Amino acid sequence: MTITLPMCSIDFMDTSMSPEERAIAERITELKQELGSRLMILGHHYQRDSIVMHADFIGDSFMLSQMAADSNAEFIVFCGVHFMAESADILTDENQYGMLPNLRAGCSMADMATLPDVESAWTEILAETGLSDPINRVSPGEKPDDGKSYLIPVTYMNSSADLKDFVGRHGGIVCTSSNATGVLNWAFDRAGPNGAVLFFPDQHLGRNTGLSMGIEESVMPTWVPKIGSDKDLKGAKIILWHGFCSVHKRFTVEQVADFRERHPDGLVVVHPECTKETVEVSDANGSTQFIKNYVENLPSGSNVAIGTEINMVARLADSHPDKNIECLDDKICPCSTMYMIHPAYLMDVLEKLVEGEIPNQIIVSEDVQEGSLLALERMLSIKK
Repeated sequence: MTITLPMCSIDFMDTSMSPEERAIAERITELKQELGSRLMILGHHYQRDSIVMHADFIGDSFMLSQMAADSNAEFIVFCGVHFMAESADILTDENQYGMLPNLRAGCSMADMATLPDVESAWTEILAETGLSDPINRVSPGEKPDDGKSYLIPVTYMNSSADLKDFVGRHGGIVCTSSNATGVLNWAFDRAGPNGAVLFFPDQHLGRNTGLSMGIEESVMPTWVPKIGSDKDLKGAKIILWHGFCSVHKRFTVEQVADFRERHPDGLVVVHPECTKETVEVSDANGSTQFIKNYVENLPSGSNVAIGTEINMVARLADSHPDKNIECLDDKICPCSTMYMIHPAYLMDVLEKLVEGEIPNQIIVSEDVQEGSLLALERMLSIKK
């Protein structure tokens, strides 16, 4: 993955900053200098500029976790949401400490799939389909040679550590929005001749990826927690969890049509967490890093509408003034949980680090790390 360096430089003469904001920014800079190489600040693409300006690296969630694991930094401050900091803790060593500026920064999509609900669904789906559980195989990461058909769990990176652990222990794998096709091929290989995949928590990424692979929507039923499937599970290829991103579901076919009416030569690129209808009428879809690269590679003068979080869209527009870049939904708000990472919280964490404390540490227990790491390592072993 390409390392993405911060696109915003600190300018304390920025007249848009209030005196309080400027003071906080200046203090964060002083604290960073004091902590030096012991500190690494990671910022997700969806963070506000006043956070990104202090980040050592910006990017998507898994890329940033890998950056943490590859570094020698003692303190990893993850300006993102809870599951991202958990992944960083899983991948880093015992001498590194991961933390969130605000412990309330979660992810509504990740919260739509809980371990008790997944365990209950797993039991019901196995009973209804007659598929086998890979947990009983000696080498669950290898292709089956026993003629059985298995149910293989696949969890999106946007999920809790205990779900990654569940997936790892049941012969499954983690995916990102950039490698979902390769991951599903891996899972189908191990599911056997008539096996299936349980994909959670985001139904739209699973459905859009399946459709792009030529899988019929009729064999991709949706599982609603505590209710069950909307279709017969016999013959299903991908069983989709009824989860979604509250930001990406806002982008619509009507918004695409409106943009094309105003810009007949315009291009539309969206995230695969959008609905299939929106993805189908767009020119391209992909991860946050894909969207960034797509826009950067467009010629000067291009008109492009983007279907993803507004902070990222605004930053791309500022970085490419030679192009007309707009958000598909002109009324969209920032991701509410990402927005919980305020500069004041970042400053507070750094103040405490300087004082010798380790605040807001995210710790994944060793037993949960074991299965989680297995699922992540399987993902790393395959190509996109």
